[in-house]
Amino acid sequence: MKKSNTPAEIAEIRPGQSIELLKELHILTRDGKLNQDTRRKLKQVYHLYQFIEPLLADAETLVDHGAGKSYLGFILYDLCIKNRASGEIIGIESRPELVDKSRQLAARLGFERMRFLACTVEESVDSNQLPPRVDVVTALHACNTATDDAIRFALTKDARHIVLVPCCQAEVATAMRAKKNESLGKTPLSELWRHPIHTRELGSHLTNVMRCLLLESHGYDVTVTELVGWEHSMKNELIVATKRGAPRKNARERAEAILREFNIEELAPRFTY
Repeated sequence: MKKSNTPAEIAEIRPGQSIELLKELHILTRDGKLNQDTRRKLKQVYHLYQFIEPLLADAETLVDHGAGKSYLGFILYDLCIKNRASGEIIGIESRPELVDKSRQLAARLGFERMRFLACTVEESVDSNQLPPRVDVVTALHACNTATDDAIRFALTKDARHIVLVPCCQAEVATAMRAKKNESLGKTPLSELWRHPIHTRELGSHLTNVMRCLLLESHGYDVTVTELVGWEHSMKNELIVATKRGAPRKNARERAEAILREFNIEELAPRFTY
């Protein structure tokens, strides 16, 4: 009879990873096995971990927006923070029941420098429960304008690093759709969003382009890449921004020009502050 794999023999699990944590997150079954779905989830979290780990080398505070069940926060704490003398991870989640579960899990595991706040991303900007400055801000699959709220939070807190996986952005497409007839008379470029499916797809793409220009206008170097293969997730764009130098005036000018060209200048307060 073939012997089943123990957790230590599962190649996907990183050395030093808490098996108890993986079971609590339901990534491992109670008998220490991975199924196809949990293997895919673990692969995605570890892939993202590879991007964030170097950013935590000299960072003290990471704030994770739209944390959900805090898979990423717990993995980062377990692998990067737990054995350090200092460092804190703060999860922001609007659903109180998920915040309560995360607090209970952190207490059971003895993860003393993890804490969780029940509020929206927008509310967190002015919350007195958060430090005036943070080092790293993450927002993974924060829907629609919640990603923009996370960017505003990061800029307000003078974050050194920002990691974003945008999701379900609809605001720009809605603005483009509202002025579609007017745009058709102004520019042949409006053919790019004449059909509804193109409006949705171009609006999503344009949203992320504007976010990158906003970050560059505040002095960040921005890298845009693929998070995981398209076979795993269609919400696949990863934006990593690191504060390097002075604000780029031309980035803001380009953003303003794009808003004019696409006839959505009313969105300037979101993308050009």
